[in-house]
Amino acid sequence: MKSNELLHWTALRRVEGVGNLGFKTLVDTLGSPEEVFAAPVNDLASIPGMSLKVAKKIKSFDDWTFIKEEAKLLADKGASVITYKDDSYPRSLLNIFDFPVLIYFKGTIKEDDIDIAVVGSRTATTYGKFCTDRLCRELAANGVTIVSGMARGIDSAAHRGAIAAKGRTIAVLGSGIDVIYPQENTGLFKQIIDSGAVITEFPPGTPPTASNFPSRNRIISGLSWGVVVVEATDKSGSLITAKIALEQGRDVFAVPGSVDSPTSRGPHRLIKEGAKLVENANDIMVEILPQLERVRTDKQPTLDPAMMKTLPSNKGEKSKTELNETERSLISHISAFPVHIDEIIGSTGLKPAEVLNILLNMEIKGVVTQLPGKRFTRKE
Repeated sequence: MKSNELLHWTALRRVEGVGNLGFKTLVDTLGSPEEVFAAPVNDLASIPGMSLKVAKKIKSFDDWTFIKEEAKLLADKGASVITYKDDSYPRSLLNIFDFPVLIYFKGTIKEDDIDIAVVGSRTATTYGKFCTDRLCRELAANGVTIVSGMARGIDSAAHRGAIAAKGRTIAVLGSGIDVIYPQENTGLFKQIIDSGAVITEFPPGTPPTASNFPSRNRIISGLSWGVVVVEATDKSGSLITAKIALEQGRDVFAVPGSVDSPTSRGPHRLIKEGAKLVENANDIMVEILPQLERVRTDKQPTLDPAMMKTLPSNKGEKSKTELNETERSLISHISAFPVHIDEIIGSTGLKPAEVLNILLNMEIKGVVTQLPGKRFTRKE
């Protein structure tokens, strides 16, 4: 998009009363923000959902000097802007209500990212941070991009885990792209940019006020295929993110904790309400594998090369990848009749984590199928 066009996009979004929904209606009706500014006031007011008051504010907008200075500031900071009309705009966000019509970002946005959000308490325990770091390392090592909000506690641990595994991570801010919050995450902010992207819908200079974070949370969940909650009190904002995720049709996962810890109440409540209990990355991967296969029909996701070799073909034929010795041994304990994971573990004598990992690999290869209740069958 040409710089002059982009100025009109950022200017229209700055007009008081023009929210994301109103912006989209105006642009979809008239063609572009430039044509919106050029339209007669009565034409603007006649558009469904547009009042005469807002139409007059659009026509009276004259702060173009400020808009140009903002564009220069973004360029100086190494930041960019994408709009919902751009090919690089995250496709998953277009499926949510009130999606941001433009995004400010630093780093790299990839349309083939497989995003999982990991959120939780700012006052995380050592256990919570350890679980988050391990989980995000495992997911990132399998090609999953970790999305979080760069807040203290669980969010920061999620980003650091992905970075430690040399994977991708995205931070969604509740402030302007030039406002780092909290300040102690300045170093992490730079690492995230090198390992993925920092994004926000808020214009430069926007402070991290409390009212911004619910809006930020809808983007965190909207980007992702699922949301994992690790430690959260009964009134945690992470539960709001989980609620939004459900409304958006995303999966919700929760990591259990100590029954004596206040920060376990949120995840335990989610599990009682139907969230998927998570002990390790396998519990998430087996849920998103069907989605990974669907993605492959259009564009190849950036998964770990070893995993990509074993994904089933687009036509649904069995993978021709041969099973290794351990997999051949384990599959002899599985038949066309559903077998519970506990029976498989008991009959093989292997550690539970090892069995789960082997089963995940065989499911990816298309030789076993997981059924509800952690039961597995062999594909004939």
